Amino acid sequence: MHLLYAFLVLLSVSDGFYPTCPGRCSCDSVQSVQCYRLTEVPSGIPSTTKKLYISHSKIQHLQLSNFTQMLALEDFILLASGTESVENDTFKSLSTLKTLELWKNKLRRVPSALPTSLEVLKLNDNLIYVLHRSDFEGLKKLKTLELKNNLLSSLSPGMLSFLASLQSLMLDGNNIESVAGPLALPQLKFMSMENNKLHLIPASFFTSLQSLQFLSFSGNFLTRIPINLPKSLLSLKMERNQLKVVRFRDMKHLENLSHLYLSENSLTSIDGAQLLANLTTLELSQNQLQMLPLRLPVRLQKLDISNNLIQRVTVQDFQDLRDLKHLFLDNNTVSLFEAGALQKCSQLSNLALEQNLLLSIPLRLPRTLARLDLKGNAIRDIAERELKDLKQLQVLNLRNNKISALDLKALEGLPRLRLLYLDGNPWNCTCSLLRAREVLKAKGTDVRGGQCAAPAERQGESWMSSKKIMRQCEHHLRLTEKSKETKKKTKPEEHSSMRANIDDDYYDYEID
Repeated sequence: MHLLYAFLVLLSVSDGFYPTCPGRCSCDSVQSVQCYRLTEVPSGIPSTTKKLYISHSKIQHLQLSNFTQMLALEDFILLASGTESVENDTFKSLSTLKTLELWKNKLRRVPSALPTSLEVLKLNDNLIYVLHRSDFEGLKKLKTLELKNNLLSSLSPGMLSFLASLQSLMLDGNNIESVAGPLALPQLKFMSMENNKLHLIPASFFTSLQSLQFLSFSGNFLTRIPINLPKSLLSLKMERNQLKVVRFRDMKHLENLSHLYLSENSLTSIDGAQLLANLTTLELSQNQLQMLPLRLPVRLQKLDISNNLIQRVTVQDFQDLRDLKHLFLDNNTVSLFEAGALQKCSQLSNLALEQNLLLSIPLRLPRTLARLDLKGNAIRDIAERELKDLKQLQVLNLRNNKISALDLKALEGLPRLRLLYLDGNPWNCTCSLLRAREVLKAKGTDVRGGQCAAPAERQGESWMSSKKIMRQCEHHLRLTEKSKETKKKTKPEEHSSMRANIDDDYYDYEID
């Protein structure tokens, strides 16, 4: 009997149920407790609990008595529970607490007297409007501090001076208008202040941030890239600001910088980017550039210059970019694309040219292309010479052009084509187009779209799936074969006149 009871207890624990687990909670082997829709922190939580997760509740106030029995607690997460206040010293005695997350509540200040064992503190989506130096006193082990989407208006060095081990600081979505320096955080690697109200970053701000690797000031009102950035920087995000000029000479010491994001600004030209010798990603989308940047870094692997005003692409623009893999030129006004302009880009796999003014597919594209997007141009024909070298091409997007026919030889020269977008073109549904269909089917290509525009009675039908079109073409194919049989039996003097009829009726036949 005792053995049976022990077995049932063991089974219940393995199924996520524990006899002493509080109501509306789920206990996992006594060490992890998850609770939902509570009105207070439940009593009776096992004293050995290491992780307590409470969400979507109505717990207005946290107090010391809620945690007096939780001497082994390491992680406490309280999410979306309407909490407005925390009693002084509530967490002070939790000497094992490493993670404290109080997301999406209504807190107006940082809880006081936090335990010195804390390594992660996340207070995102609250109503905290000011930070005090005493808020973080003694937190020498804190590595992550997140205060995103609060009401902070400023950041000064004294606020964070105790955080000697801090590695990640997230302050996105506040009302920060000013910052002061130097910010004494020698171990800081990640810093984000996106979507604030910053107009100026003082040069002294970065003096003591010599370990910083990832920095984001996106979504502010900055008119220039901050100077005196730390040499350790790997990634810099400056999207959605008011930049008109980028002074690369002020950044040439950033020899480790590999990612630079400058989209959604007011840039009209870019010159001098080659000074960032190790840059691999440069994003310039949604600016006012009228020409491609001069002298780009030779190690560049991704260039996004979509949504600008670029009209020409020449051989000179890309002659040194042998490492380029991804090029986004969509949503410009490109009408001239020189033959072989990208031939030196011997690793290019992704080329986006949607929504431009191209009349044909550019010639001598790199053989390495795996995806080619040409949606929304004015292309009328697909020629074999344009695609013959693209043996690695897997995705071809030709939506919304002016193409009415497909070149069989061009398709046969694309052995790896897996996805072909054809909708939005004025297809002339001839039987030769059906032969192209058979080639695509045999290759296993997934064709999206392809509605007939002509003849009139077939408008709107899909030439990839219409059984009517297929039957009619099969019928005419049989007539053609029968005609050939008759032709063999025809006397020599009758041959010439019969031949003219065959050419007119069958070889150039269009479905009607």
